[in-house]
Amino acid sequence: MSANSAFQISVFPGDGIGREVMTPTIEILRLLQERIGGFDLRFQEEAAGAAHYKETGTALPEEAMTRASATDAILLGAMGMPDIRYPDGREIAPQLDMREQFELFAGVRPVRTLPGTPVPLADPRAQSLDFVLIRESTEGLFAGRGKTRFDGPADRPSAAHDTMTLTRKGSERLFDFAFKLASRRRDRGHRGEVTCIDKANVIGGFYFFRQIFDEVAGRHPDLTSGHMYVDACALNMVRQPWMFDVLATENMFGDILSDLGAGLMGGMGMAPSADIGERHAVFQPCHGSAPDIAGRGLANPTATFLSAAMMLDWLGDQHSIADCGKAGRVLDSAVSCAFVDSALKPTELGGTDGTASITAAVMDAITSGKAERAADSA
Repeated sequence: MSANSAFQISVFPGDGIGREVMTPTIEILRLLQERIGGFDLRFQEEAAGAAHYKETGTALPEEAMTRASATDAILLGAMGMPDIRYPDGREIAPQLDMREQFELFAGVRPVRTLPGTPVPLADPRAQSLDFVLIRESTEGLFAGRGKTRFDGPADRPSAAHDTMTLTRKGSERLFDFAFKLASRRRDRGHRGEVTCIDKANVIGGFYFFRQIFDEVAGRHPDLTSGHMYVDACALNMVRQPWMFDVLATENMFGDILSDLGAGLMGGMGMAPSADIGERHAVFQPCHGSAPDIAGRGLANPTATFLSAAMMLDWLGDQHSIADCGKAGRVLDSAVSCAFVDSALKPTELGGTDGTASITAAVMDAITSGKAERAADSA
């Protein structure tokens, strides 16, 4: 095996159910590595998160970030606890610090329903959704995090001001990423359409955002492009979500719409994500640390499994390792196979299947060869 196919992976289990969903994910990744071969994953665990902050006064140690910056990818469980906060009231969120420090500008949030899972929309077309929301993750309204300006006395301010920042560099690289993703998706049978989600009719910054989108769209004449105001997008994500392919939007809008997308899939435990930059990438489930169910075996690991599949796909693409990309497709297929024909129903969706039973079903789909056959025929 060549050195180019050996990947160092930083693992941040984090808080609450983070370790509960991370442990089986690592087991599955090792299983895929053994079965498919052609790549080598080497895991390095790091401590960070709200519990670490409570214990040490530091949420994200510099040493951990230094080591993570030298690895090939970062796999994260869940960060933050509602009752552990910074002095200014903000929740502990090291994942946001990673986005800023590593310039992880593209927050990739797939919205794909799995066959056999209960979904909230009755229309049959809602059973086979497959679109992607990309949120710009370093700018927007989140750029003002920790920089709120207050008017009046400190003990009883009269107003609070937060600033939204949209730059040409940040917007261009977001839209370039979106069109490249749309091109890849078109090669896999999707429409190849990118929609800019903004509020250009009210906020001048979003008109600037939209103009840059149109410039980038002009460089991709082979793909379809369009615009939609964020409120109309929210409406259509409920009314007819099958109309979408790739959506690109600002940080705060993306944060809100991605949760709506998770709702279309049934819940946060079904929603994977990736935060991708020029050199680094973090892969994590969209859900939080869920302290109310921690330690009870109820956590749904599906989103973490699918995030790991995204990691394998990204590593394979970045380093031209076909077997790594194949492993990602097999893991993705294994999850689909596990849920097909309503074989599983996670506790968050009103069923009785927790971490162990979902993990066992996914591993069985891999060891039986069912997932590999499905991936090869797709």
